[in-house]
Amino acid sequence: MADTSRRTLRLLSLLATRRRWPLAELAARLAVSERTVRRDIETLRLLDYPVVTVHGPAGGYQMGPGHTLPPLLFDADQALAVAVALQTAPSSVFGLGEDAARALETLEQVMPARLRAAVESLRLTALPNYWEFSASPIDPETLKVAGTAVRHRHMLRVETRRTDGSRPVPGEADFEPARRLEPHHMVIWAGRWYMVGYEPARSAWRAYRLDRLYLHPPTGISFDPRDLPGGDVALFVMTTHDRGDTPASWQCTGSARFTLPAETVARWAPGGSVVEHLDPEHCRITLGAWSWAGVAGILATFDADLDEVEPAELVRACRRLGRRWAGVTDISEDADLPADP
Repeated sequence: MADTSRRTLRLLSLLATRRRWPLAELAARLAVSERTVRRDIETLRLLDYPVVTVHGPAGGYQMGPGHTLPPLLFDADQALAVAVALQTAPSSVFGLGEDAARALETLEQVMPARLRAAVESLRLTALPNYWEFSASPIDPETLKVAGTAVRHRHMLRVETRRTDGSRPVPGEADFEPARRLEPHHMVIWAGRWYMVGYEPARSAWRAYRLDRLYLHPPTGISFDPRDLPGGDVALFVMTTHDRGDTPASWQCTGSARFTLPAETVARWAPGGSVVEHLDPEHCRITLGAWSWAGVAGILATFDADLDEVEPAELVRACRRLGRRWAGVTDISEDADLPADP
């Protein structure tokens, strides 16, 4: 009986993903016969779970739409994943702290004792990473509007906010009228929400900081999907320098041009820096640190040729570090060190 119950819960967990499952695939996942799967599906139906049969070559079973499901049942791994997510979500979405805490408490109340103990041991404390400079949490309503538009491929009307979050009004120098945007993807990177979309009026793909966009009410106007240049949404966001980011506030901020592709530098650059694509072999990085030597040291980590270093304070710091590092060669002459590759 215990094995049957565990198998039925596992079947419910698979069906709860809302995808369509062929009978043979369900049998393989559960390591039982197709006849046993049919019997377990009937058991779920007797418990008022709306499992429907889809006929045809691509048929199978799935959870029926438009029904109110009984409380969801999680396996151990799913429950732990939800517990972690509920404790980390408030750092990126405004106003979720209390709701996430209540949801976690509700989840714990319906867990078996062994699983509840494991979840209670995962009490997390989020600490700021001073290299990331995450944006302010996003308003949940903004996420709903943006997410719905992406899912249903509905055009958005947007305006650009200032870096302080204010919205320019007509008559001000930086005011721009609302423009239409085809939203295709939502991305989170370094604690910041981005939207990747296509602007028909400019015939251009763009990546936008979601907290820098003012979203007008949904238009309901559909658009046809487009292929993102390069096909890699993560790479597109990381190498788009005009996505609304500004260099983080440090005591010292400088820039340099690298003989490296932008995607390579963007992958390893610290949060709060800006990487600009120049051509397939060059990019420019703008970043900061607590000292000019700190900025120069970060530049050195990329182990590539660089030029157009600015400002003069950063140039002088690079020269000072160069003289210090030159002294290391005297040590290597007397030490038994491996040769350079």
